[in-house]
Amino acid sequence: MGKKKPCPRRSFTPEFKAEIVELCRRGDRSVGHIAKDFDLTETAVRDWVKQAEVDAGERDGLTSSEREELAALRRENRRLREDVDMSVTWS
Repeated sequence: MGKKKPCPRRSFTPEFKAEIVELCRRGDRSVGHIAKDFDLTETAVRDWVKQAEVDAGERDGLTSSEREELAALRRENRRLREDVDMSVTWS
């Protein structure tokens, strides 16, 4: 028996995530029910709700824009380290 191939990672627009978060905040249905209705994982929906709360200042943590900035800085840091490593190699 072979292993099942993982499903390709899906991406969702910020607008779609905001709609799902709004449905969760209304409280008409549980997070699990909403996730099932939209073929999403409950974990992903809970993460979207938590991030929306951080972005709204209702919860501590890094906002979406801070996360984006951090990721960009890490990419730049990695690139600069590679540049330094290359210059040391060529010396």
